Amino acid sequence: MGRIGAPYGVKGGFHVVAFTEDVNSLTQFSAWWIGSEDNCHEESVAECRVHGNGLVARLHSIADRDRIALERGQLILIPRQLLPEPDEDELYWTDMIGLNVYNIEGQPLGQVTRLLETGAQDLLVVRQAQTERLIPFVEPIVIEVNVAQQRIVVDWGVDY
Repeated sequence: MGRIGAPYGVKGGFHVVAFTEDVNSLTQFSAWWIGSEDNCHEESVAECRVHGNGLVARLHSIADRDRIALERGQLILIPRQLLPEPDEDELYWTDMIGLNVYNIEGQPLGQVTRLLETGAQDLLVVRQAQTERLIPFVEPIVIEVNVAQQRIVVDWGVDY
């Protein structure tokens, strides 16, 4: 959902680097899981509010600027079962991790390992053996995403 950014104020507040399209979505949760995808712990949210184009927040367990500075870069996670179901034409990025990618000729290009947000466009990071491809996640290139069949079809060459 995001990560802890730079400290804000002197009482343990911090900027939130949101990975969500709607930054307000993080304000709906009273608890966040902080850490990494493999090792995180639940934290009670004392405050979370819109500030400029982003968010500032504070956790109940941290009331010190120096302490929150040590947490900078930690992920802010929400368990999947607490998230609303996406609309029919929407997906959570996490749903695409592990999907097999094929081009329109049916040639395998690899498996999605992660997605990158670059500002201009999102990118699928697709790995096949020692090859890593960055494929723009935009409509003219991504033809189909089928989570049920575990596949993504793209208009992309094997030699790109």
